[in-house]
Amino acid sequence: MHCFITLNTTWQDKELPKCFTNPFHYTPHPLSIQAAKQLQAELGTPNPETKGKMYGVLIVKNKIGDLGFLAAYSGNDQPQVSQIPFVPQVFEVTNPYGFFRKGEAGLNMLNEEIYKAENSTQRQQLLKELEQANEKSNDTIKAAKLAMAKAKKERQAKRAEAENHTNEDNILQQLIKESQTEKSNFNKLKKECKKRVEAVELKLDTYNQRVNELKKQRKTQSAQLQQQIFDSYIFLNCKGKEKSASLIFRQTGAKVPPAGAGDCCAPKLLQYAFQNQLHPIAIAEFWWGPSPKKEIRKHAYFYPACKSKCEPILGHMLKGLEIEKAKEENRKLAIKVLYEDDAIAIVNKPSGLLSVPGKEEQESVYTQAKALYPNADDPLIVHRLDMATSGILLITKTKSAHENLQKQFLNKSIQKRYVAILDGIIKEDSGIIDLPLRVDLDDRPRQLVCFEHGKPALTKWEVIERTASQSKVHFYPISGRTHQLRVHAAHPLGLNTPIAGDPLYGLKADRLMLHAEEITFIHPSTQEKVTYKYKADF
Repeated sequence: MHCFITLNTTWQDKELPKCFTNPFHYTPHPLSIQAAKQLQAELGTPNPETKGKMYGVLIVKNKIGDLGFLAAYSGNDQPQVSQIPFVPQVFEVTNPYGFFRKGEAGLNMLNEEIYKAENSTQRQQLLKELEQANEKSNDTIKAAKLAMAKAKKERQAKRAEAENHTNEDNILQQLIKESQTEKSNFNKLKKECKKRVEAVELKLDTYNQRVNELKKQRKTQSAQLQQQIFDSYIFLNCKGKEKSASLIFRQTGAKVPPAGAGDCCAPKLLQYAFQNQLHPIAIAEFWWGPSPKKEIRKHAYFYPACKSKCEPILGHMLKGLEIEKAKEENRKLAIKVLYEDDAIAIVNKPSGLLSVPGKEEQESVYTQAKALYPNADDPLIVHRLDMATSGILLITKTKSAHENLQKQFLNKSIQKRYVAILDGIIKEDSGIIDLPLRVDLDDRPRQLVCFEHGKPALTKWEVIERTASQSKVHFYPISGRTHQLRVHAAHPLGLNTPIAGDPLYGLKADRLMLHAEEITFIHPSTQEKVTYKYKADF
């Protein structure tokens, strides 16, 4: 089979995974790692001047029981590696004879028409005339206002001179009449100026109407073409059932699929497998090449499938397959109370426990605190830690304590210290990271660096210990953005060294090596400055 690649390894059935990989939460299976290494050897050393790309491998068995793998790349731009038999696109948008190219040509023609209509000699001349008419109108009105102001001062002087004059009443009446006449003339002048401007605007409207009609036509054709594309992305599952991208996303409540839906590795790999009666066994995706400027992607690191585009599609494609479940803790995760009084409680949150319940009711610091303190005033939680982060959290028992501590957080007067182990050696001893962050709209809950729309995020750091391959650091967050420390550690413009065990921005392990170990604040009742510490277990 053209895209079936033989694995350069021996194997036994007992070594195969019992369930298919959960694409959103996995540790790569040894066979997936072997397939990735084979693909990486063919890809070769990436060019630092080119953009990096996500690649995927799918371990499969064919009808006669041979084990192999399929390879895919994310997006439509095929890498210049001719010897690798990548699986095809789910839908060949770039087919030169397909409807997309014809539709694209039609849109390009409309763009040319719009450009010509907007830049026609007649329209440009009228735009110039309109600009001149507005300038002349503004200058005329400005001069009239200055003249009125001058006349008003003169009338005020005459009124002062007329006091105790035998003809005072007549003089005042004359001045009032002059003022009224002046205002009337000014209003007439404004109307005349407005008419002159409107006369040019009326001529211009004829040309603008044509431009607007063309733009409306372009918008309609573009939407129709986009809809036709999404209708043409037909996804199979192992039961042979088909669904279009349009229908899949419509069933999630989305009006249209996001751009690029269906062009990621996982949908391509599964589509080819189902079309060619190949049984999927395990999947993995990795980044190859330079890191992008915004998202955090490290060369040769494995990553889960994206949420916004892949989750709805794979929800359909994986129906009928037994999927590996995310590993759950054998022990019950529980908070540990470090200190408490009538106003507050200080607790340690273990890694893996939510700070507050999610969309579905889940065990969290809030639910456990509510059980411990049933008479405490909501909302109890003043600040949060990521689910994967362990460490100190403040709980309030009264509304006044909550309001007090919330103000301290808003004023940035509360001091926090985190400890983390980073997967690499940090050469510098300390520094400040200033990188604005926002959510990755295509892959929530990931965050990315964005200088255009990101919110300010500032982190102080210092190295406290180095080993042969890792660095232990203290983080002092000045702001409190989602995943701030994790992104600032991993991003190339930050420390360029992910926190150990980070499944989103680094290499997944048993836990994220990030712990909130110290907090200092003013006690809401005693008004004393207090500090609480709880050491990490790593």
